[in-house]
Amino acid sequence: MKNLIIIGVTIIMFFFKNSSHADYEKIFYDFKINSISGEVIDLNDFKGKAVLVVNTASYCGFTKQYEDMQKLWDRYRDEGLIVLGIPSNSFNQEKKVNSEVKKFCEVNFNINFPLTEITDVKGDKAHEIYKWAKENYGKSAVPKWNFYKILINKEGTIEDTYASLTNPTSKKITKKIESLLD
Repeated sequence: MKNLIIIGVTIIMFFFKNSSHADYEKIFYDFKINSISGEVIDLNDFKGKAVLVVNTASYCGFTKQYEDMQKLWDRYRDEGLIVLGIPSNSFNQEKKVNSEVKKFCEVNFNINFPLTEITDVKGDKAHEIYKWAKENYGKSAVPKWNFYKILINKEGTIEDTYASLTNPTSKKITKKIESLLD
């Protein structure tokens, strides 16, 4: 009888354990997105690394966060962090042409981390990365504004999301990044 109870409890624990996690059919590394220069960024090239995905905009009050995104990139890239900026006009605060965004980022913030082409991040026209994020992590993965952050762990799933007000170099984000890089 004791063995039956142990087996039953084990089965129940296994059932609940699996039901509490998202059932990712795809992971982040299964996607591709175009770079700001037009080349394809195969996210599989980032496999095994943590990725901080940030939707950006040139005319936003949070645009100065580019500086701290660059600081994160400089500080953690050799340890396995990718900072991926995704310029977006979903909130009507981005330039209209990729080359203008690229020049703006290089001239004003000396950006050298990867940037994508201007991309929708919410709604029906959102890039498949953002649709995947919503499907697997829920509404908290949908950007509420520019400079919304999604942290991808080394397994290619969403670790956490951060509001636009949360600075990229905040302890909240850096501690989580450091835990993923250990």
